[in-house]
Amino acid sequence: MNEALLEHLRTGNTNTCHLWTVTRRDGLVLGFTDHDCALQVGGVVYRAGAGLDASALQQATGLSVDNSEAIGALSGDAISEADLAAGHYDGAEVRIWLANWQVPADRHELFRGTLGEVTRRGASFRAELRGLSEPLGQPMGFAYTRSCSAVLGDRRCGFNPLQPGYFCDIALQEVTDDGRVFTFDDLPGFEPRWFEHGRLEVLDGAASGLNAMIRQDELRQGGRRVTLWQGIRAALLPGDRLRLIAGCDKWAQSCRLKFNNFNNFRGFPHLPEEDWLASYPRQDRAATGESRRPSLFRGAGG
Repeated sequence: MNEALLEHLRTGNTNTCHLWTVTRRDGLVLGFTDHDCALQVGGVVYRAGAGLDASALQQATGLSVDNSEAIGALSGDAISEADLAAGHYDGAEVRIWLANWQVPADRHELFRGTLGEVTRRGASFRAELRGLSEPLGQPMGFAYTRSCSAVLGDRRCGFNPLQPGYFCDIALQEVTDDGRVFTFDDLPGFEPRWFEHGRLEVLDGAASGLNAMIRQDELRQGGRRVTLWQGIRAALLPGDRLRLIAGCDKWAQSCRLKFNNFNNFRGFPHLPEEDWLASYPRQDRAATGESRRPSLFRGAGG
């Protein structure tokens, strides 16, 4: 603990308050305090009366998961309903300090973690606070499966999807169904279904920085239609720049033919089928043990 703050607490006549820092993934830093005046520490202004408070802060030793809850009121100049709905605060870093409001630099960190699930009710919100030990409770390791266990573009995959033929930057033309369905006149040079299981990223506009996974990429009458699993939760306007990134269905054939990356394939395509002990020879099927599921791959991109 900060020595100056410790000495102040020992006096028994204290002037303490809480300081909050919320750092979003886009780099925006917001400061809040339960003091009745704004305070400034380390270049961050901690605003008073911004409608943010903590409830039941619990911390434990060892690997037990810390838990808490942030309670606040939605306001246009602090944490807005639109930003929460758009997901700008998902996974934001949260730090809470106990500070001497007369000398705010004398402070002690009480909590550090991230924002979890956010629920809204009327003009207020509640946000789960997840401590640093939260990731330790996540499942670890890999399963032996026919399909690949890597994610396209990660270290285990080793393939860079941001190269010609595997991504497309295009202006938004039409979006419907609450930001889920995008229609384009054409995506020249890319086969239908090329972007299925891929990702759509918003490069500018009110939704800049948001992304979603692509469920379908199909050629229909009137143009090319791209459907997301979950809609973009912010306003989208015609002309906003989008980026479509090719998708991988995680099967060996696609890895070899679509991405030419079979040396990094992280699956086991020749594992026997689940019923191999009870299987028997058939003239209409070779007993190779390979999956009979068809690949989404149809051809090469432009």
